[in-house]
Amino acid sequence: MADFLGSVWWMIVSLGVLVTFHEFGHYWVARRCGVKVLRFSVGFGRPLWSRRNRNGTEFAIAAIPLGGYVKMLDEREVEVPAGERAVAFNNKSVWQRIAIVAAGPAANLLLCIALLWAMFVIGRQDYSATLGRSAGMAAAAGLEAGDRIIDIDGRTVATWAEASMALTTAAMDRQDARVRVLDALDTPRTRVLPLSTLPAGFDERTVPQQAGLAWQFQLQPAQVDSVTEDSAASGHLQRGDLILAVDGQRVESADQVAPLVQQLGERGGPGMIEVERDGQRLALEVLPRKAQGGADDGRWLLGVGFVSGQAPAYDARQQYGPLAALPAAVRESGRLASDSLGMMRRMLTGHASVKNISGPITIARVANASAERGVDWFLYFLALLSLSLCIINLLPIPILDGGHLLYYLIELLKGSPLSDRAMAAGQYVGLALLAGLMGLAFYNDILGLFPR
Repeated sequence: MADFLGSVWWMIVSLGVLVTFHEFGHYWVARRCGVKVLRFSVGFGRPLWSRRNRNGTEFAIAAIPLGGYVKMLDEREVEVPAGERAVAFNNKSVWQRIAIVAAGPAANLLLCIALLWAMFVIGRQDYSATLGRSAGMAAAAGLEAGDRIIDIDGRTVATWAEASMALTTAAMDRQDARVRVLDALDTPRTRVLPLSTLPAGFDERTVPQQAGLAWQFQLQPAQVDSVTEDSAASGHLQRGDLILAVDGQRVESADQVAPLVQQLGERGGPGMIEVERDGQRLALEVLPRKAQGGADDGRWLLGVGFVSGQAPAYDARQQYGPLAALPAAVRESGRLASDSLGMMRRMLTGHASVKNISGPITIARVANASAERGVDWFLYFLALLSLSLCIINLLPIPILDGGHLLYYLIELLKGSPLSDRAMAAGQYVGLALLAGLMGLAFYNDILGLFPR
């Protein structure tokens, strides 16, 4: 319940901040262009609070916190007195209208840079792209435990998240990745990871794991914390046992146990589980049992739970002085924009799954998780969300800012505005496209609530 309430709260805070900046961009430029603004609303629906300034603009906070709008005086929507026609939006020049519409996304871009600047000044803590284990493809390529990835295909990476994104991008493009690492002795080496050989339909969310990579910070020792009654391990393993091997295969971390037990069960017959207990190494014969029903239906299980220790200390920190943080924030904004646009392009061309589209449920969960990790991570989340809002609003879809900009570009080219009929048809198309995207986002969100 606490997670649910926290997720709702931080989503409201996040969207409230971003929407306010977005709409303020429209409002500020509209006022500078001499347009009368009737309402500035954060949220939709019935106003919970409202005030009116001396210029007649109503500022409101509405009940549904999933967006906002700036309502301007416009002859296409209401009857405008002759004395106020000069301050109506539709009577402004096309360049002024372009500036007003573009100001919303521009405000989000500036906010993104400002948030990243603050994050870099504070310093964002994370984990380095240090390998804790390599297997399969990665081991065959020469990558080893202790290697720290510093560059992938010419792109410098400082953290495991950046390395994961670069590897995922190469895999989606069906390209091999040229990986530069520093080994345990800080000797630079270059390895080629043949990601182009991944099978068709691979899960884009787990590319590093499929390539045989496990990050050092994610590895937890396979120390038994609990033993289920009447399970395969009952009477054999005890709390505190450290599993060292399963059926002759070495175990270095808890995440290796389940796949090895599955292999043992599929092979049939009992196997030896080697453990360390009270300083002694023991070999115990255990026969896995196949689960019947539930989430683990059909899987071979040992029946143990592992100690879930606290997350290890961060070993990477991105921090700059106030002056150096500004170009760093601009570079990071450019990198994030490039990644986002690249993902959109790949989804349109079929090289990336539409499962990457997320909606408010995912936003709420990530907002809560980011807030729990600290101010630095929440600032990064807000920056990424602000940039996403900027990019999405610039898509040439009618009813979005990008759709209006497309109308004005056509007006510039043809010398006259589009007809009301053409604009109305575009609005219907835009609504249909937006409804489809929102439906897909909600569908992906709901699927994400269930374990895979």
